Amino acid sequence: MGQHGMSWRIGVDIGGTFIDFCALDETTQGLHTLKVLTTPDDPGQEVMAGIALLQERHGMDPASVTAFVHGTTIGINTIIQRKGAALALLTTAGFEDVIELARLRMPEMHGLFCARPDPLVPRDRIFGIAGRILADGSEQTPLDIPAIRAAAAAAREAGAAGLVVAFINAYRNPAHERMAAEILREAAPDLFVFTATAIWPVIREYERTTTAVLNGYVHPRVAGYLTSLEEALARRGVAAPPMVTKSNGGVMATGLGKTACVNMLLSGTASGVIGAAFLARQAGIANALTLDIGGTSADVALVIDGQPQFGTGETVGNFPIFIPAVAVTSIGDGGGSLAWVDGFGVLKVGPESAGSVPGPACYGRGGERATITDAMAVCGFLGHTPLAYRSVAIDRGRAEAAIGVIAGQMRLGLHETAEAIVKVAISGMFVEVNKLLGRSGADPGDFCLMPFGGAGPMLGCLLARELGMARVMVPRRPGVVSALGGLIADVKNDFVRTVFLDADPADAPALREAAHALRAQAEAWLREEQRFHGPASRRYLADMRYHGQSFEIEVPLDEACIEAGDMAAVADAFHRQHVAIYAFSDEQAAAQIINLRLVITGATAPPAFPVMPRIEGTPAPLSEVTVWYDGANRQMPLYLRDTLQHGHRLDGPAIIAQEDTTICIPEGFAGAVDGWGNLLLTAQGAAP
Repeated sequence: MGQHGMSWRIGVDIGGTFIDFCALDETTQGLHTLKVLTTPDDPGQEVMAGIALLQERHGMDPASVTAFVHGTTIGINTIIQRKGAALALLTTAGFEDVIELARLRMPEMHGLFCARPDPLVPRDRIFGIAGRILADGSEQTPLDIPAIRAAAAAAREAGAAGLVVAFINAYRNPAHERMAAEILREAAPDLFVFTATAIWPVIREYERTTTAVLNGYVHPRVAGYLTSLEEALARRGVAAPPMVTKSNGGVMATGLGKTACVNMLLSGTASGVIGAAFLARQAGIANALTLDIGGTSADVALVIDGQPQFGTGETVGNFPIFIPAVAVTSIGDGGGSLAWVDGFGVLKVGPESAGSVPGPACYGRGGERATITDAMAVCGFLGHTPLAYRSVAIDRGRAEAAIGVIAGQMRLGLHETAEAIVKVAISGMFVEVNKLLGRSGADPGDFCLMPFGGAGPMLGCLLARELGMARVMVPRRPGVVSALGGLIADVKNDFVRTVFLDADPADAPALREAAHALRAQAEAWLREEQRFHGPASRRYLADMRYHGQSFEIEVPLDEACIEAGDMAAVADAFHRQHVAIYAFSDEQAAAQIINLRLVITGATAPPAFPVMPRIEGTPAPLSEVTVWYDGANRQMPLYLRDTLQHGHRLDGPAIIAQEDTTICIPEGFAGAVDGWGNLLLTAQGAAP
């Protein structure tokens, strides 16, 4: 099948409705893409189907695959659906309620009836173990070994499949956790065991414990899925060991993913931002607001100065995780989100989704309830060409029947109801994006909106119009940006050590020693565990605060300053960061370093996509179509994306159809195609 000497890199992203493939021919730098409908009852089967299609359509030889990078939602879906492992938790005696108490905050400050989700470990499977390590790392009370053995027996009796050990002050000295894990593995070899410090050894009991619990909760399903994927790829003849994308925007070997499961909970959403940031940099766009709309959800993230933003404390299924992750915020509904009318006659959209089975009514796969996609089909934006690489043909009659049910309840016309559904979805996104921009102190006018995912370009310009954003960039292949992100992501990991040091010359040797220990740990991970031998970079970050403050801010540190013991420069970096966030600093006050972090990155060579030759003029439309929008039927041209060339210009209103999405351009936007095939849209009257 394949040609001699060719090599391929494959990026795969599994969403709620489609699985996306990007295959890069490293010899020609040609990028081949496709989508396959997911098979919820047989996960992994769609990966094999996609590889078979790549062989058939593009002559890819599985034996010539040099990298297979996979993003998956199995971890996050396990938490959302509450289908994880039955766990038991061993804590220090007196701390049995740590995950129930959490931080004593309600999810909605002003919501009288809101509630936190039930803990993932019930109280009767939490065991307090005597034994105490103090905050300085010294042992006050020896570990109660008989109690650990008794807990193992009781956990097994209660039906636990795994055990999580999280003891007080273990970040300072993990000896008790390690000893307990050894005893548990000996007493209950049939149960898996995780210690909190092995997952993320950071200060604060609740944060460390809940992160470890999430890791254990998803472990069996994630490990089982990755094992079956490895076996299926081997059977298919794919030579490269598979990699999995991580929440921090990097990749790691699947063998590590089976145990470091919490690192891949935000796998797919992070990949999308990494792919989008790469495409934005390539197009010369410094600041972008990425908008990833798939079948089930809409997610946004900020790219500032060409770089994705990172954070800790991201929420997964209403549970916070405290490992660093690309800062992605879920803001609303996907193309398959269902429209419904509540008991007061108010039109609502989502959060329930039609997914891939049965899917939107217009897909003709058994769905009968109205979705956003059906509303766009009734308005006339969709249905002129097949979708998703010809795997879906739009049945407008089924869409009209589904929307007709809502129209009857609302006592509105068919087109008015369809447009109302779209407006409700857009207004929900508008509110959430404004919240995100407000928290970040960002002005929407300073950003270019970058819609992608199967439904992003369909709704992107409508959202930009509401937000007052003057610029929109639609990538050449918007439906597969997350798969592209996996393809180009670096091998990357975060390492942390809680140090409790002052930004004072007396503590300079201790900071240097901690940095060296992290560097040795990171180098071993990259070279020995990941077997990566290319160029690598290191970045140090400190979580710092003024003495007496309760929370820290993240401060980038220069490695040269750490090596030179220049603590004045460390303190100055903190003061400057404090000013940037809070608009003030107290340079006479003592600064404290709580955690030192190291991010190590093994660089993946980005693809060198060729620039298209430039031509002038306007493209020829395929046809004129009638579309209902802004309260009336209007004529607009329909273009095929493949006919758009570098230098082409076109004005809205227009529809652009392509294999992986449909771009809807309302009146008031002017478009131009750049050298990489991106469509750059500018609101008329705004500076280009």
